[in-house]
Amino acid sequence: MTIWNERWVKAALVWLILLVAAPAFADRGPEGPAPFKPEEIEALVAPIALYPDSVLAQVLMASTYPLEIVHAARWVKEHPDVKGDAAVRAVQDQSWDTSVKSLVAFPQVLEPMYDKLDWTQKLGDAFLAQQKDVFAAVQRLRARAQEAGNLKSNEQQQVIVEPAAAGETTVVRIEPANPQVIYVPAYDPAVVYGAWGYPAYPPYYWPPYPAYYPGYYPGAALATGFAWGIGLAAAGAIFSDCNSCWGGGDVNIDSDRARNVDRNFDSSKLKNGERGGRWQHDAGHRQGVAYRDNATRDKFAGSPGSDRRSQYRGRGSDAGNRVATADRPGAGDRAMTADRSGAGNRASVADRSAGSNRTGASNRGSTSNMNRVSNGSRGGGYGGGRDSAFSGVGSSGSVSQRNFDRGNRSMQGSGFNRAAGGGGMRGGGGGRGGRR
Repeated sequence: MTIWNERWVKAALVWLILLVAAPAFADRGPEGPAPFKPEEIEALVAPIALYPDSVLAQVLMASTYPLEIVHAARWVKEHPDVKGDAAVRAVQDQSWDTSVKSLVAFPQVLEPMYDKLDWTQKLGDAFLAQQKDVFAAVQRLRARAQEAGNLKSNEQQQVIVEPAAAGETTVVRIEPANPQVIYVPAYDPAVVYGAWGYPAYPPYYWPPYPAYYPGYYPGAALATGFAWGIGLAAAGAIFSDCNSCWGGGDVNIDSDRARNVDRNFDSSKLKNGERGGRWQHDAGHRQGVAYRDNATRDKFAGSPGSDRRSQYRGRGSDAGNRVATADRPGAGDRAMTADRSGAGNRASVADRSAGSNRTGASNRGSTSNMNRVSNGSRGGGYGGGRDSAFSGVGSSGSVSQRNFDRGNRSMQGSGFNRAAGGGGMRGGGGGRGGRR
């Protein structure tokens, strides 16, 4: 591919990301997009608020690295027989963030994050900008589910209710009933939380994926609200807890356990402590995906790891042209590596530009799944193909941010308006005006 064609493809990819994120930018004002409203955050966290605390924390951290979610989900699809802690050990040498690596042990979590990239990016944006508000929304939803009689201790989980510090509202914790076996529930927010009080912000929702929840089939109703899959021997994938989440608004990291997931884990990137500390976002794993607002971008521009962040800061010519090296060990799922060393089995860029499915390139991997959109039977999907939204994003973060801002001004000038209630992830597509 010539350098001009490569630049053209990259420009097209930036606009694909802009289209995926357009609803989030439609409300942008002169000072940037407005903060997420409490009810909007509740809608975002509705499908994950009842996860075990540790899994919830790792999902929230991983959501801030959407492009690495794509790479991890592809790896899981290519290695369906590697499960639980064995899967985590198998990806130790990948370049992804520790939180992303941990999720290969939970494909029933990782696959929806991959299928619903617009939701994943919004969740990450909310967590980066309004971390305490996200945890507060989780607690409100848990209290609501408990009051409705739908959140209880059972053979899969232990629900613990305790007073919060300083006499504030109670805190609802969710822990595995057996620390060595972790169950991740799938549930219908419209059932477990009772009547939803925000018509303008219906909860995001996708039915359980049959591959991970035996006995469930597409179209089946969740009469009890919950579906429980097979328990996973994945205790080795857990390296965080929420002891500081509730009230403090931080995720605790156990450095020793994190090194079981990522042998190169660097505890100096935590907010404090050597053996343990509080999580801090690492913009080096952002892979050039723009932040929602300038304040968030500026906040993390000087965070630990910025010295190796040529992609994010727009420095360096070669590094900025590469996507994560996640699939480097022969997996054949690289994107836009500019004919490096003639390695075969690279992904064709045909689908990223014109949406075609070019073949005939020397030993290139099929890109059939790059044009896929989320399956309607799984709760619908956003407009673009899930991979095409992020694959090949190698331009610098600053360039991406400028493109977002330019696109936003263009949308405002053309009278672009967000569809009422949004349609990105609702069951059966945006036309329902119901749950997402």
